[in-house]
Amino acid sequence: MTKRAQDAIQESDCIIGYKTYVELIQDLLTDQEIISTGMSEEVSRAQAAVKLAEEGKTVAVISSGDAGVYGMAGLVYEVLIEKGWSEETGVSVEVIPGVSAINSCASLLGAPIMHDACTISLSDHLTPWELIEKRIDAAAQADFVITLYNPKSGRRTRQIQEAQRILLSYRSPLTPVGLVKSAYRDRQHIVITDLEHMLDYDIGMLTTVVIGNSSTFLYDNKMITPRGYQRKYTLNTTEQRLKPHERLRHENEPWALHKGINDMPPTKKAKATKEKDSSLQLALEALQKVKGNTASSINEEKAQISVNNPITSIFELAVSPGIANKKFTPKQMMTLAEVTGDDGSMEYTPHHQILLRIPTSEPEVITEKLKDVGFLLEPIGDVFQIKACDFCEGEKKDSIPYAEELHEKLSGLDLPKELKVGFNGCGMACFGAVNEDIGIIFRKGKFDLFLGAKTVGRTAHPGQPVAEGIEPEKIVEVIENIVHEYKEKGHPNERFFKYFKRVGNVQGYSYRDMSPKIEIEPAPCGD
Repeated sequence: MTKRAQDAIQESDCIIGYKTYVELIQDLLTDQEIISTGMSEEVSRAQAAVKLAEEGKTVAVISSGDAGVYGMAGLVYEVLIEKGWSEETGVSVEVIPGVSAINSCASLLGAPIMHDACTISLSDHLTPWELIEKRIDAAAQADFVITLYNPKSGRRTRQIQEAQRILLSYRSPLTPVGLVKSAYRDRQHIVITDLEHMLDYDIGMLTTVVIGNSSTFLYDNKMITPRGYQRKYTLNTTEQRLKPHERLRHENEPWALHKGINDMPPTKKAKATKEKDSSLQLALEALQKVKGNTASSINEEKAQISVNNPITSIFELAVSPGIANKKFTPKQMMTLAEVTGDDGSMEYTPHHQILLRIPTSEPEVITEKLKDVGFLLEPIGDVFQIKACDFCEGEKKDSIPYAEELHEKLSGLDLPKELKVGFNGCGMACFGAVNEDIGIIFRKGKFDLFLGAKTVGRTAHPGQPVAEGIEPEKIVEVIENIVHEYKEKGHPNERFFKYFKRVGNVQGYSYRDMSPKIEIEPAPCGD
């Protein structure tokens, strides 16, 4: 119950409600007048509430869950409308939001309502069963998560059986189903089962039935419905979200109306869809006239459709020929084409890597093929990555072992934000190590260290030189300590240069402002 609902009860002169619901709020009652009635007396309760309100009393009409969801709010308004009520001159009405069963039961089951969902009452006392049947059929076809209210009573026993029959025409028998009785009350009872076996358990008027969609799955006795039908993951994670600025790109939404393509104006798209629907309708009408199909036979054919929208797993990873090696072999390129296929994508990056995004349920097969041809594989996202030069095609090779050791120890480490370490094998630094989050330059047999470059924007600047002449045997430990401090103390989504500026000192190295001294107006993306 919400705080406003509790306050409303305290403020009221009269409490009106179904006797079971009134008993549930007994602890909140003081000296209010109580009017409680039995089942199926909703109209009389609404009429009594309006009459008392017109007498100048403050009246609380009690519903379970939310008064505006299968509750008393609509009925009270209907009674008022019949009496010619208007909001300006009539009694004041406040509909106080509550927690409907779809929300309370979902919280007990896990997270089943994370995608489009609907509620359907199976009570046919006020709604024709034929209409309820159509709603179940439509919701099942559209792959909604479905919450069934009033699923069964002493006299209504067939409705839940019919609902199961319709749903099984479209959904797998293994579709997760949650049965919640008396959520958050003394006799709360929870069962997690599947569509095929849901009727094996006790279902009554106090039970709410939550039926997953085709992507809902069970994990540790919890029902989970993903927020979308596509999941991305990389080498060291089971899932990886898109970055905020990437979420609405057409290519990242192949399931949307635009099919991942941005080449048709909206008006043409709408027209094409309309023409297609009109053509389909005409064809069906013609077929019905020619073959004499009845509405029932069409429904029988439709019932054979099976709705299946499984999650498409998109495997994301980065590949490169090696830490120092920057040359691809023909065999490697052919393997990339093979594993990516027609449905995947390859993206060149300025970080000496190619990003792969491949729809697959067998990532280990892909990684094995890539490793067999000598690729170095790395996860992508907010992780550690070393960007080494080519060491003059291997001629200046003395520092390569340290770059490889850093890669071996830190590559793919989860961090608050992506962190790139530039590693150059001579003082020329021609691969721009000083312009990365952390820059390492091998010079005269020792290492120079740069920290806190701002890598993007018109106010971008190189990292500040914080140390010269670090002994080779110490460089890996120095970088490890810096990275692990950032991992532990950095804020989510905080770039390393911002972290360095905020804390002022990292592993004994003090921050010094390296930003340009001229005033540059910030430019938004795309400006």
